Amino acid sequence: MSGQEKPGRKPTSFDVARRAGVSRAAVSRTFTPNASVSPETREKVVKAAKELGYRVNYLARGLINRRSDFVGVVAAGMDNPFRAMQIEQITKKLVRRNFRPILLPADHGESADHVMDQLLHYNVSGVLVTSDAPPTALCAEFAAAGVPIVLINKADAIPAVDRVVCDTDTAGRLAATTLLEAGARHLAVVSASAISYTARRRQQAFLACCHALEADVRVIPVAVNDYANGLAAAERLDGVDGVFCVNDYMACGLIDGLRRRGVAVPHSVRVIGHDDVPQAAWGSYELTTMRQPCDLQADQAIDLLTSRMAEPEMAERVELTPVTLVRRATA
Repeated sequence: MSGQEKPGRKPTSFDVARRAGVSRAAVSRTFTPNASVSPETREKVVKAAKELGYRVNYLARGLINRRSDFVGVVAAGMDNPFRAMQIEQITKKLVRRNFRPILLPADHGESADHVMDQLLHYNVSGVLVTSDAPPTALCAEFAAAGVPIVLINKADAIPAVDRVVCDTDTAGRLAATTLLEAGARHLAVVSASAISYTARRRQQAFLACCHALEADVRVIPVAVNDYANGLAAAERLDGVDGVFCVNDYMACGLIDGLRRRGVAVPHSVRVIGHDDVPQAAWGSYELTTMRQPCDLQADQAIDLLTSRMAEPEMAERVELTPVTLVRRATA
């Protein structure tokens, strides 16, 4: 440490500039994504910063600039393996684009006011909201405050708020035709449709296809689309030989519940899920499912967010994420 830098004091950009022999503006450009700075200057600044233990205070920079590099990611249902996949892709891709994600949980049934309020304190550049949380009114408030928002797999149509939604119509139709082509004649869909917009749309598409093909079908309603409710739903499938679970998390529970009853899958009951979580490919399940590509969906959402940042006045848009059938052993 040089004699000009006091021990016990946090190093500043002035200290870095002094040690590197450059201007403070050069230090600022070095730590600003996509700013113009020569390789030689960058190397000197990074070396000096490392020696001093200097870190950029991005929060303070955001307060000065009125917008930070932070992007809020609001998610519910973190116990679902698909949500873990989704959040991983969103956060990784945000970092690659020089944003800093802030993950805030907002579980279904709890007030999301405090979660969204925290994001305002960080002067976030934008917010990505996954299905089930938060409510429409809060999203509308953010949009009205000029904070770009993108909703992922949510129904709400809000002015100046963009959405990314998976292709639920294709998913429901593919599930029905795949089960029927496999020989199932008495079908059921297991879904907590009141909670999730995409679950409700998948259920509706599945039922519509079954009715169009004059297939015998019924709904097995559950409280939540999770493993425990799938396990319990297995007790209510008498007379059913083909089942569509609106997500894989619940389908895995259903398969385990059927096995407890001594019901063979797929010989007695065929099962199809949705999402293609890692567990779906496990040898204990080998679940036939619909792949919802969360990597593509993350790119779609971030593209919408960044374009909304650049042109906040444009009309709201909806991007459709395609789904594909993944054939395994259960159907």
